[in-house]
Amino acid sequence: MLSTKYDPSEVEGKWYQYWMEKGFFHASPNTQKEPYTIVIPPPNVTGVLHMGHMLNNTIQDVLVRKARMEGKEACWVPGTDHASIATEAKVVAMLRERGIKKSDLSREEFLKYAWEWKEKYGGIILEQLKKLGASCDWDRTKFTMDPDYYEAVIDVFIDLYRKGYIYRGLRMVNWDPLGKTALSDDEVIHRDVQSKLYYIKYQIEGNASEFVTIATVRPETIMADAAICVNPNDERYKHLRGKRAIIPLINRAIPIIEDEYVAMDFGTGCLKVTPAHDMNDYELGRKHNLEVIDILNEDGTLNSKAQLYIGEDRFIARKKIAKELEAQGYLAKVEDYNSNVGFSERTDAVIEPRLSLQWFLKMDTITKPALHHVMNDDIQLIPPKFKNTYNHWMSNVRDWCISRQLWWGHRIPAWYDEAGDYVVAKTEQEAIELFKSKKPNAASIKVTQETDVMDTWFSSWLWPIAVFDTTIFKDGNMGNEDLNYFYPTNDLVTAPEILFFWVARMIIAGYEYRGEMPFKNVYLTGIVRDKQGRKMSKSLGNSPDPLDLIANFGADAVRTGMLFSSPAGNDLLYDEKLVEQGRNFANKIWNAFRLVKGWTTVTAAQPEENIAAITWFEARLNQSLTELNDHFSKFRMSDALMTIYKLIWDDFCSWYLEMIKPEYGKPIDEVTYTKTVGFFETLLKALHPFMPFITEELWHELNERKDKECIIIASWPAAASTFDANILQEGILAFEVITEIRNTRNAKGLSPKEALKLLVKNGDKAPVKSFWSIIKKLSNLSEITFVAEAPASNASPFIVKSTEFFIPLEGKIDTEKERESILKDLEYHKGFLEKIDQKLSNEKFVNGAPPKVIEGERKKKADAEAKIKALEESLERL
Repeated sequence: MLSTKYDPSEVEGKWYQYWMEKGFFHASPNTQKEPYTIVIPPPNVTGVLHMGHMLNNTIQDVLVRKARMEGKEACWVPGTDHASIATEAKVVAMLRERGIKKSDLSREEFLKYAWEWKEKYGGIILEQLKKLGASCDWDRTKFTMDPDYYEAVIDVFIDLYRKGYIYRGLRMVNWDPLGKTALSDDEVIHRDVQSKLYYIKYQIEGNASEFVTIATVRPETIMADAAICVNPNDERYKHLRGKRAIIPLINRAIPIIEDEYVAMDFGTGCLKVTPAHDMNDYELGRKHNLEVIDILNEDGTLNSKAQLYIGEDRFIARKKIAKELEAQGYLAKVEDYNSNVGFSERTDAVIEPRLSLQWFLKMDTITKPALHHVMNDDIQLIPPKFKNTYNHWMSNVRDWCISRQLWWGHRIPAWYDEAGDYVVAKTEQEAIELFKSKKPNAASIKVTQETDVMDTWFSSWLWPIAVFDTTIFKDGNMGNEDLNYFYPTNDLVTAPEILFFWVARMIIAGYEYRGEMPFKNVYLTGIVRDKQGRKMSKSLGNSPDPLDLIANFGADAVRTGMLFSSPAGNDLLYDEKLVEQGRNFANKIWNAFRLVKGWTTVTAAQPEENIAAITWFEARLNQSLTELNDHFSKFRMSDALMTIYKLIWDDFCSWYLEMIKPEYGKPIDEVTYTKTVGFFETLLKALHPFMPFITEELWHELNERKDKECIIIASWPAAASTFDANILQEGILAFEVITEIRNTRNAKGLSPKEALKLLVKNGDKAPVKSFWSIIKKLSNLSEITFVAEAPASNASPFIVKSTEFFIPLEGKIDTEKERESILKDLEYHKGFLEKIDQKLSNEKFVNGAPPKVIEGERKKKADAEAKIKALEESLERL
């Protein structure tokens, strides 16, 4: 017995387990089938499901379920990313709770704890995705630190080093003082911050009364100053050429230099040059051969070179130095200043420019194919507006800093001898052999491995390749069966904020190691925001727990709720009402099914209205399926969902089922019933990618054949190449007639149970020929009569597509109230007509507006005139 109410908790776990047991998610190379491949953007192993994951993975699941139904070998590869910085932070926090410091552990001891943490917590997010209904091939689950994947990353580093792409150098890098590691430019998020601009006076050496004033946002770095720079064209400072200035508080003299780099209109036109603590100052320092004085420790505190406030945090030191400068008369003034500050994408710490020995990947040559193939649309970015962003990034790319000062991650395969020289090799023994060939006279060689690990993105850029074959990066390997069948993948669904972090780099790796694209389409989702437009976050308390939503509303409701308003590349304004709408939709489908299954059948001739209803819905179904496929082809996921939503809710439930529904207690003819069940099956198949659980449940209940193949592998419904457009147009007009009749009942206070008559002027010419029986049934009409003229007696008129309809109201209404109502309607329509006439008599409007707009206004005028005429005739009859 089918429950009277849909309960997702009784359905979802049951069917997901069944799909898993039957192996429906698993894919293998099959030369008889076209492959369809998606690789999941691997969530951080530290992660738990959030609303962004819900949106992203729902879209992926919709695409892969549709492909599976289309008969393709659909493969969705899941997995997680080791997330060096985030995971190491989690492990350090876990150790702190146990009273253990990272500094007290060896690398091996720390990694043992890291793996312990990963095994305990690392799979949580993948298990949560199962609750959403994600039909991933779980047999293929990959982790970027799996032994074979780890080896592949090492192979790639060695290969790129040998090709001359990777080098080690002293460079100014982005330093995260909280994570205590270097970051690439792409891992720095820039934000406008309200700061202070400090005007500091530097005494000119040899003249106690002469000063030069410098404007800076970082007074805590004055102890690292190497020079003061002015523009050679600045007349104000020509007298300072060749002189020196004294740094306040520490009394160290520095040269005054000239360079056109200095903007004469910023601050005072004098620039303090601090090569160790500013990217631009570093380049200026190199140009003028200035001393580099690094006064900060790796944690952002001041070191002994600062001479003052040693051990103090940089921001605390800033405040103290500002006070001391003021106290000693060196602070001229302080202004509010809007400053663009870089923050760590991982820890949100303010980035510190730091001179450091790091490993880099040259990006000038290796990126060229990745730029070319996106800009010429070999790889499609959806929406295409992101091509401009991509082009800007890739055309201005800097060398990639790929080393990180961490222990959790892929350790860089570089080895140092006792002299500090290095080689790059896979093993210690290989490194020793390389040193022996370089230093044949060395008595013995001892080596130690580089302590740094690689940037997390240096492993995940191999994801579309390495999930299938981790040996491809070895010399001469042409790829295994999986890689050669499933690669290149089809679609990638990800967030725009990692377009360069990850997407661009995967494209680079794809062309470097396979000579082809890693995917054809990149669907870029928007950010999930609350209904006030704020980004969802724990701190704001505006991010619901996705698992709570699934528990309360069901996975199908959450999936559809996320997709109701999620245009590609644009942010989604989440409102729980959307999920409620998804739940209501599930209940609507469930109740429609119960209605149909509650009918008894009889062998009898089809009523006229049923024949018309079937003909109409068949055309509407094919029209909608055509629209649905078109939306899918253009990645209009919300539009695709809304197409099937309206088809089911409006066309099938609100119209079709009402057209064919037998009188209470009476049977329905077998032909109509069979057709209706067939329609229901088609609707369930078209809906399945969006709402997999309820569709699977009803699929098996529909014909009570428990052995029936599952809907997950049923064939995707094909749209007929043509459909009857005329009957669809007739349907639109017929529904308008029915709606007008119902509105008249409501306006006149007439009971829906009271049968009415309908008079149709020149009804034989009305464009609803197939629908008279349906209009009669759904409007509860006793008869429909075609008349040549409008009735002389009291009747309520309405017009649909120039056809006049009349509902006789003799003895059914209060005449005086009806007169007042007609006069009110007349006043409104005459006012409306007057406005239209004003527009059309405006020569400027008529000459300047597009023809379609003019045509629309003239149609409004004609409709208003017809309505006024009908109302005046009605008033006269009254």
